[in-house]
Amino acid sequence: MIQVGTKLNIADNTGAKMVKCIRVLGGTRRRYAYLGDRIVVSIKQAEPSGQVKKSEVHQVVVVRQKKAFRRKDGSYIRFDDNAGIVVDKDSQEPMGTRIFGPIPRELRDRGFAKVVSMAPEVL
Repeated sequence: MIQVGTKLNIADNTGAKMVKCIRVLGGTRRRYAYLGDRIVVSIKQAEPSGQVKKSEVHQVVVVRQKKAFRRKDGSYIRFDDNAGIVVDKDSQEPMGTRIFGPIPRELRDRGFAKVVSMAPEVL
């Protein structure tokens, strides 16, 4: 459950390390984002030689959340951290070329098949 002000780790190689959510996309009064939702973020920590720089604004797809997420079969999935992947604003394709850590299979249903194919582990 990600809301405005939440800090997330970045699970790709764009150079961003930590971001802060400044808007949840998907409606005027939308308060929370869950797995597979897009949010607008401000980069808070970044590597000096990365694709993205500190204080830039980008869109991110939420790929891990601490809050337990209920699956269609009734089971729950929960992760150790909140994490996202920086995506291109127009094409919704990942900006990075590698993804780190586990990714839930629900992302494929949400239209992020390329993210799932790049992931080292799909839960």
